[in-house]
Amino acid sequence: MNEVINAIKTRRSIRRFRPEQIKEEEIQTIIEAAIHAPSGHNEQPWHFTVIQDKELIDHFSRVTKKLMAESEIEWIAAMGRNERFHLFYNAPTIIVVSGRKDAYSALIDCSAATQNMLLAAHSLGLGACWIGLTSFLFKIEEEVKKFSLPDGYEPFFTVALGYPDPAKQPRPIERKRNVVNYIK
Repeated sequence: MNEVINAIKTRRSIRRFRPEQIKEEEIQTIIEAAIHAPSGHNEQPWHFTVIQDKELIDHFSRVTKKLMAESEIEWIAAMGRNERFHLFYNAPTIIVVSGRKDAYSALIDCSAATQNMLLAAHSLGLGACWIGLTSFLFKIEEEVKKFSLPDGYEPFFTVALGYPDPAKQPRPIERKRNVVNYIK
């Protein structure tokens, strides 16, 4: 099996990280992979905010959990009420993925960049998890200001990054197979 297919099939969302910080060259490699993602009309409408300040990461987790606890969706509310739950799974680095508001397909383009980041992290032996629940945090303007985004950008997701805890690796989940039809 070739390296790319193998990486796609073996990558998992990691939710247990060792506390040590990842290396700067690893972050640069991951960002480089992200900016090589495809984008509609080659707009490349993304922006990445790397956050390694543990106090700030913990703050974002607390604020988001408080909002999650008020959700009408029970599984989200339950996660928000769980005192032991950390939104970023105590990862030492998070990257906020933002897109230009006036771009044709910023959400899709940033999703492609995020997938590239996840695959790049996996290829480097790092753990990563795509965090969509930060959408609760992104509704609070004073919190979004802390990302120092360029004008005209809005945050979409966050990626938690770190060295995976080897004792807590997720097992593969069975994939749905009846998802294709052919028209010939």
